[in-house]
Amino acid sequence: MKEIVAKRIKSARGLAGLSLRELSEKLDGLVSYNAISKYEKAEMMPDSKVLLQLAKVLNVKLDYFFRPFTISIENIEFRKKSKLGVKKVNSIKEEVTDIITRYIEVEQFLNLASNFNNPIKNSLIADGHAVEQAVNQLINEWNIGINALPNVIELLEDKEIKVIEIDADEDFDGFSGWATGNIPVIVINSKFPVERKRFTALHELGHLLLSFDSNLVEKEKERLCHRFAGAMLMPEETFLLELGAQRNKISLSELIAIKETYGISIQAIMARAKDLGVISEERYINFRRWVNEDPNRKKEIDLGKFQGRESSTRFKQLLYRAAAEDLVSLNKAASLANMKLADFRKEFVLL
Repeated sequence: MKEIVAKRIKSARGLAGLSLRELSEKLDGLVSYNAISKYEKAEMMPDSKVLLQLAKVLNVKLDYFFRPFTISIENIEFRKKSKLGVKKVNSIKEEVTDIITRYIEVEQFLNLASNFNNPIKNSLIADGHAVEQAVNQLINEWNIGINALPNVIELLEDKEIKVIEIDADEDFDGFSGWATGNIPVIVINSKFPVERKRFTALHELGHLLLSFDSNLVEKEKERLCHRFAGAMLMPEETFLLELGAQRNKISLSELIAIKETYGISIQAIMARAKDLGVISEERYINFRRWVNEDPNRKKEIDLGKFQGRESSTRFKQLLYRAAAEDLVSLNKAASLANMKLADFRKEFVLL
């Protein structure tokens, strides 16, 4: 038990983004940073008073410190901008690990096993043409057709992929990895516009599914995952039907209409047009200059919006089911939801 508490204290501190000294200060001198260090090394066990104060300061429930570690996240493909420091990266990873742990615990109560299968694992990706072929194969295997995807997150969750939304600043795009070695995980920023959430989720899907040629550098892999996301949102056949095989000019109104139908940003549409040879490299460069002239254009403010919904709901649905079937108590359900019991009771209505 001492080892579990030790790991949980360290995890919660990482989740809060606090150093040992910062945590000691927030505890108002109740314990020194040296004592906290000994807690995290399992050299000392905090008493109940200290644990209660730690739970309050670190914003976790008391039972968090006694929950066994059963999940690890491996092979992280973490896309970050330069401003996203190590402390913030570690905080995000701790938050995701905690969410996934609770997610899988709910599945275990319901006796649900993850049976994820990668239909394109044998496709070697060396260039954009190989990406287009892999997307066509995946579309056929998943039987999703070439029309607009109504809900990307729902599709991924139906395919046994855990999609986690976190409240992060704009420096965080998303990441993907594997829990316990065989459960695929995608994390996206809940604050982003719906089109960006869809694209980011599919970009991270590319990192999970695509087997890249060993000669490719990371920058090329990122570019090919971008192409994968664009192709999933608008497969080549669909794209050419909408825009034609070759264009000298494309109207903004046309791009907005496509964005609203397919849930893909105007910038991603134009990048896809360039990749497929529908527009020239020069035309694309001119478009990028036009976008970068105005911050509002770059954010596509007042340039249309996809009307569909993109949010992760499977975890809550499973949790409600477990509570309704008395597989978990309401108190346990509230703990798994990381909510106060009173708040969980308000949203859980049993008929």
